[in-house]
Amino acid sequence: MLKDKKVIVVMPAYNAAQTLRVTYDEVMMHDIVDLVILVDDGSSDDTVAIAKTLPKTMVYTHDRNRGYGANQKSCYRLALEEGGDVIIMVHPDYQYTPKLIPAMASMIESGLYPCVLGSRILGGYALEGGMPVWKYAANRFLTFVENILLGAKLSEYHTGYRAFSRKLLQQLPLENNSDDFVFDNQMLAQIIWYGNTIAEISCPTKYFAEASSINFSRSVKYGFGCLLTALKFRLAKIRIITSKLFPKK
Repeated sequence: MLKDKKVIVVMPAYNAAQTLRVTYDEVMMHDIVDLVILVDDGSSDDTVAIAKTLPKTMVYTHDRNRGYGANQKSCYRLALEEGGDVIIMVHPDYQYTPKLIPAMASMIESGLYPCVLGSRILGGYALEGGMPVWKYAANRFLTFVENILLGAKLSEYHTGYRAFSRKLLQQLPLENNSDDFVFDNQMLAQIIWYGNTIAEISCPTKYFAEASSINFSRSVKYGFGCLLTALKFRLAKIRIITSKLFPKK
């Protein structure tokens, strides 16, 4: 517990056997974490077998690979069902350091922010951490356009390291979102749509062979999905269209 708040770490997992244990060990260095919920999205390796050996861990499996967005939907639904007050998503591929969990959880618990992102861009160390140059360039371009269309000032929209309050997750129409990677982007746009403030904290990251990553063609599809999401947001904001992503308030 963090004061009187239940802290749950959710891990959307897919073929994470090589990095799961080291990620989990670093997560559990912090005595504020009450429960880890790992949702496996049809892995073909030993992810589930390893997860079942980890203390304070709930393991939930999809019967097939449903997609990254569908995995997160299960993560957040289960975290709410388990009474989580502060819910933090940590990828089990060890790309993002779990050492920031106490800082991110405190920012949520204090009531100052309903959402905190671990930004790879703040601090200027993304390229030094091994982010491919083409991904960095795409990140900066998409973030620039999205900030204009969404009316925000985030350093990036594409980090997978995120913390949320219970109240915020209950507010968002997450089931209306994609089951694919663009879910991440749609979720942030919805948070802004409902007038919430998003905080950011600088997060060092590591890129290595075992870290999960989408290929170039999937990245292009994701990029166009992000632009479409931002465009729908702006058109819904000025009431030219209606969208299930952004219901009338």
